[in-house]
Amino acid sequence: MANKKLVSDRVSQVRDIFLFSCYTGLAYADVKKLKRSEIVTGIDGQKWVYTSRQKTDTSSRIPLLPQAMELMAKYKEHPQCVNDGLLLPVLSNQKMNSYLKEIADACSINKELTYYIARFCNDCNTCKWCFYRKRI
Repeated sequence: MANKKLVSDRVSQVRDIFLFSCYTGLAYADVKKLKRSEIVTGIDGQKWVYTSRQKTDTSSRIPLLPQAMELMAKYKEHPQCVNDGLLLPVLSNQKMNSYLKEIADACSINKELTYYIARFCNDCNTCKWCFYRKRI
């Protein structure tokens, strides 16, 4: 899915934001409100997300995979991000899910693809990150 050429920039944008959630485990509401100022350099010298989860108001510290940082860089100059200080240009949840159906069709994914499932893709990615950083 990450490397699939899609029909429009808008659909590609939805795919990228979905993948960002897969890489971080953040829910839709948390990605939508995520500000650039919430990306910080941790004590390990790497980039982290330091934010509060909207649903629970609990503090979260999430290491950023290289793929997530590439997606952040891609939208650094996007007008919505620049004007509002946001990290990513997130559409409404309804529009995101509508475009995700198109993406699933384009990628021959035979399961219902919704934004909600992005958070659960993170379990595998956390293990990959730890392995990548030689933490496992």
